[in-house]
Amino acid sequence: MAVFFLLSCKGGNKADDAEATPEAVTPVSVVEVKQQTIADSIVLNATSSFLQKNYVKASSTGYLQSVNVIPGQYVVQGKKLFTIQTKEARTIGNAISSLDPSLHFSGIISVKANQSGFITQLNHQKGDYLLDGDLLAVISNNSSFVFVMNLPFELRQYVQLGKPVNLLLPDGSKLKGTVGSLMPVVDSLSQTQKVIIRAESIKQIPENLIVKVSILKNIVPNGLLLPQTAVLTNETQDEFWVMKLINDSTAVKILVKKGIETASSVQIISDKIAAHDKILTTGNYGLADTAKVKVAGH
Repeated sequence: MAVFFLLSCKGGNKADDAEATPEAVTPVSVVEVKQQTIADSIVLNATSSFLQKNYVKASSTGYLQSVNVIPGQYVVQGKKLFTIQTKEARTIGNAISSLDPSLHFSGIISVKANQSGFITQLNHQKGDYLLDGDLLAVISNNSSFVFVMNLPFELRQYVQLGKPVNLLLPDGSKLKGTVGSLMPVVDSLSQTQKVIIRAESIKQIPENLIVKVSILKNIVPNGLLLPQTAVLTNETQDEFWVMKLINDSTAVKILVKKGIETASSVQIISDKIAAHDKILTTGNYGLADTAKVKVAGH
């Protein structure tokens, strides 16, 4: 009787199978490194204010006979603001004039502006009874208009006399300003120092307006700039790197240092990165050095 044995061979050569398995390729997108001037600024608040105010007061006891100004009006030095009839003139003035008309007794006192500016406060109206020294009005000197900024003392190194700053108003308009002076005192609670900023403006700005002040901290000419998503870091954030595309299908890991950062961009510092190099922005997380990639759209 003949016995037949059937031999079955499963699979083939393992080396041949390994060669047949395609290497994993990660789809990625890239961006070119930009080279441009990068500036780092701090933004603080400042309040508009008149440093000098003239207080117009009654020079005699009597009655306010006329008021020649209204709140908000601009007046020039020497303008007659008020007239006051003294108490004595109202009581006996007509009697004296009837007895001796040559005396020309009127008892009328004129109150004039000692400086030019805006009437920001008006305290009395026609007919009011006044005492000597009563406050009639406040004139804000337009030439003393400034912005007052509270500067944290730890940022004092970035603010020097004569330094230019940019002012952003709530309506979106911008002004150029200059640091005029620094008050020689620091608030004991907030540890801030008042800084006086002078700005030239062709329009009238109201007092107590809060504006934003942009102060330049640092500027780097010809810095290398990348999107934030292109820069990777470890868990402790003490090491940073990017994945650089060295050919159509290979990305390598390049260690970098961070420079100036914004909300969307970051300056990178490395002698192995140059302008127009292609850096991975998506698909870069978790890639090993010399990883095989496929650029989207290629």
